[in-house]
Amino acid sequence: MGALAFFLDLHPALGDFRADVIKGLSEDKKSISPKYFYDEHGSELFRQITDLPEYYPTSTEKKILIDNAAEITAAPGAGAAVFEYGSGASEKIEWLLNGLDQPTAYVAMDISKDFLIDAASAIAKRYDLPVAAICADFHGHVHIPENILPTPSKWLGYFPGSTLGNMTPEFAARFLRRAGETLGGDAQFLLGVDLEKDNAVLNAAYNDSAGVTAAFNLNLLTRMRRELGAEIQPEDFEHYAFYNEELSRIEMHLRAKKRTQIALDGHEFTFQSGETLHTENSYKYSINRLKALFDETPWRLETYWTDENAWFAACLLSNK
Repeated sequence: MGALAFFLDLHPALGDFRADVIKGLSEDKKSISPKYFYDEHGSELFRQITDLPEYYPTSTEKKILIDNAAEITAAPGAGAAVFEYGSGASEKIEWLLNGLDQPTAYVAMDISKDFLIDAASAIAKRYDLPVAAICADFHGHVHIPENILPTPSKWLGYFPGSTLGNMTPEFAARFLRRAGETLGGDAQFLLGVDLEKDNAVLNAAYNDSAGVTAAFNLNLLTRMRRELGAEIQPEDFEHYAFYNEELSRIEMHLRAKKRTQIALDGHEFTFQSGETLHTENSYKYSINRLKALFDETPWRLETYWTDENAWFAACLLSNK
């Protein structure tokens, strides 16, 4: 094929790094969106994290998908089209496209426009089926253009990697409701979800012995100094990650080792010793809590596949 069947740019808001840093540092409980982790160096550090022995999600999900590939790809039946959320480099889609019975189309959705076009175009060159791309984020409504792609037997949403866990449960429910509107009736959704497990396993995954996750977290301060001209001493902060049992989530913070300040554009933000900048959450679910979440959406849990330790789940949802 080669060319994209269509490219739809919904002009997603990429955020204003400077404005968001000032706003986040001005809050009583200082915080900043984890999307600002991912400059070039941050993206490379995260790639390294996924290869760490302590960081189980990537390798565990991959094994689940490979071990159960025949059953998973048979579930949608013949003629399904795939809509991948947060497609990135489209590295996790080929096993699915290869296994499906006569897939009719693949649509990649991501917020990074140039990266999205390059990745989707590469898939289009390798597969004899229509490939399209939509530049959008999870906040907005997405409508798949009509009368361009072949009519599929159903749409299959695909959202691997446990990114759902980075959303609050309330936002996750809104995302799933919007996905139901996008994919329509009789759709299915293949969703990767990180499950609750022993605290020691969770804490080790986000506090690896090589210090890569710490470098990933602290790189946010280096980026603020380099790109925004913030007056900041990164050595005054340390990586701090822990499992919050009450909220069933890993929290990542940058914690001040002593009293220190960050100055930016005439603003001075004081950190007392031990005070933190909250940088990320990663929610972990039980199957029952997942079902309760899905009950707030158009989806129901049809079946799921997990690993021998029940650390991660690939969930197949069906539109109610």
